[in-house]
Amino acid sequence: MPLLTKIARQRIRQAGTMGKLAWLIVLGISAAPAAGATPGSNGLPPQRDRSPIDMVLVEGDRLAVTANETSDSLSLVDLAASRVLQEVSLPGRPAAVTARQGRVVATAAWSGDLAVFDLSGERLVPRGKLHLGFEPRGVALAADRRTAYVALGSGGDVAVIDLEDLKVVARIPVGRWPRACALSPDDSRLVVALSGEKSLAVVDTEKRTTLYTESFGGIDPGQVRVADDGKYAYLPWMVYRQNVITASNIRLGWVLGSRIGRVRLDGPARREAITLDPQGEAVSDPYGLDLTPNGAWLVATGSGTHELLVYRMAALRFIDFGGPGDHIERDLLRDRDKFYRLPLGGRPMSVRALGDNRRVVVANYLSNSLQVVDLDERKVEREIDLGEPQEQSLARRGAALFYDGRRSLDQWYSCHSCHPDGRPNAVTMDTHNDRSDKTFKTVPSLVAVDRTGPWTWHGWQRDISDAVRTSMTETMLGPAPTPEETEALIAFMKTIDAPPSPFRPADGAPAGPIERGRTVFSSERAGCARCHGGPTFTDGKIHDVGTGGERDVLNGYNTPTLLGVYDRIKLLHDGRSASLDDLLTGPHDPDKITGQGPLSPEERADLIAYLKSL
Repeated sequence: MPLLTKIARQRIRQAGTMGKLAWLIVLGISAAPAAGATPGSNGLPPQRDRSPIDMVLVEGDRLAVTANETSDSLSLVDLAASRVLQEVSLPGRPAAVTARQGRVVATAAWSGDLAVFDLSGERLVPRGKLHLGFEPRGVALAADRRTAYVALGSGGDVAVIDLEDLKVVARIPVGRWPRACALSPDDSRLVVALSGEKSLAVVDTEKRTTLYTESFGGIDPGQVRVADDGKYAYLPWMVYRQNVITASNIRLGWVLGSRIGRVRLDGPARREAITLDPQGEAVSDPYGLDLTPNGAWLVATGSGTHELLVYRMAALRFIDFGGPGDHIERDLLRDRDKFYRLPLGGRPMSVRALGDNRRVVVANYLSNSLQVVDLDERKVEREIDLGEPQEQSLARRGAALFYDGRRSLDQWYSCHSCHPDGRPNAVTMDTHNDRSDKTFKTVPSLVAVDRTGPWTWHGWQRDISDAVRTSMTETMLGPAPTPEETEALIAFMKTIDAPPSPFRPADGAPAGPIERGRTVFSSERAGCARCHGGPTFTDGKIHDVGTGGERDVLNGYNTPTLLGVYDRIKLLHDGRSASLDDLLTGPHDPDKITGQGPLSPEERADLIAYLKSL
């Protein structure tokens, strides 16, 4: 759909009933869905946001395939004709898609599936599906089209898949929270971004072992791309500096900042990086990244600031030790031939460079579209609508606020920056929310947040609307949300969910340890159910169980929900425990809570099995 029509649709949504009719008449456009989008075909709901989160180019850049997170689908798009050719169902929250020589492979994180398609003419033909569990995320496809590598987000490893037989042939341990991954041009190296380890793992695909990991020291890694010469892998991320949230520290880049880094693939070497943030107008939530085939341009998406960042590769000075500093280099900022920012709107995510070395295609999550950008003309050439509701829901308006870095001081970070997809991250943070400094706390999950009050670790926030306003004005130091914006944010947070635990037994499978663990959990000797009760496993009360910190100015802690506890890297309010076993043998030993004696090793193992199933 042309950009003018897309803007018109946004105006129409904001108008009243008569206003909508007037816009339609004046612009001469139809209220029906866009032609070619095949809404409702293949049994798919016609009125649903697509939210493309990943995208791959196929057939010599003539076609694209998008992974649509909120419509549980893939879209096959004709880029030249600017229309959707086909939309196929992929239930379970699609996360990534890749392709080689007519074979398309996609992951669905929530269902735990890997789906395989063959491209026949202008149709995606399902070839098979394999259940992997453990939240499959990034996927890379070898040149033989038979071998795929899948990052298992909550499994800590990469699954090696034989696509002909649809079976797992190996698992390669890589570290916590593997996300995006990419192969070197000769398929000898696999690079995996480890969100939980704040590092990149470089894997030998022949030996199926991790050769080395290199720390990038940050959070929220984006997409990994390997240069055509196979020398470096590139990725964007955000760095957290563990400083008090003040206006001065934010403006200095001493709280959160954005980086692009590179890691060598021919042996261990310290990562090198550049800083993305101009002072006063930072870049938040960088995610997508690609290089033009001739190596002249590096492009990245600022998903929180709704823009495309364009860099001339020859002008970039990647720095290792002592760098790269907290603000973008002045030389880049002064010369628009070396660097420029192009506003895109929405939430730009994946980006892919076309073979002409001039244009790139961007998957825009909130705009439900693909945007074709001309780098020479520095403009959006075309926008291709993937399909969307005629009316934007309250929750969708809240999503736009949640992912918007411009709601923070000088647009350094968004809600998503600290709560990636509404879930915890891998660091402890000092949000200043409890009116104290240097009291670093784990970022709580937002799953079932509307049903797990009170809010904050000390539970002093008793109204969720007040909690939202406080976070946006005192943690993000941004403008106060209006009552309508607050309502929209809460509506969006109510939709935040987590994948089912991969540790739950399949229907009909034996659940002995889990059932025994449930009994331990409910026992007076363990005492877990005293505080962690009900469907969200929290009683909504403040307790002091002897885990307080010396710097805390408030006493007692809000009982956290145990939903999704299997996949948390830091436990307790200050993250002092790194595993459930550490927790139950250390600061939260049930004997310390109840005084009724320690659990046996067997009881503790059963209790952990039950907790991991929640």
